[in-house]
Amino acid sequence: MEKRDFNITAETGIHARPATILVQTASKFASDITLTYNGKSVNLKSIMGVMSLGVGQNADVTISADGDDEKDAIAAIADTMVKEGLAG
Repeated sequence: MEKRDFNITAETGIHARPATILVQTASKFASDITLTYNGKSVNLKSIMGVMSLGVGQNADVTISADGDDEKDAIAAIADTMVKEGLAG
């Protein structure tokens, strides 16, 4: 299992557009990918799950991946977080 912590720096947090992009990125991988915030975990491949967390600015989240391509999945998601201006 690979894990990585992120601090959400985007003013609007993880709203619809970046959430969609994160879900699309996660969906490219076979691994089980989870987003954890405030003690709740959701499947990062589920847009409804991600949106239900209501992740705002300055939130600390953990993304974990478990599977054959877990390292690649975490790297791609970290890349997306930076590209979309969600995390530094």
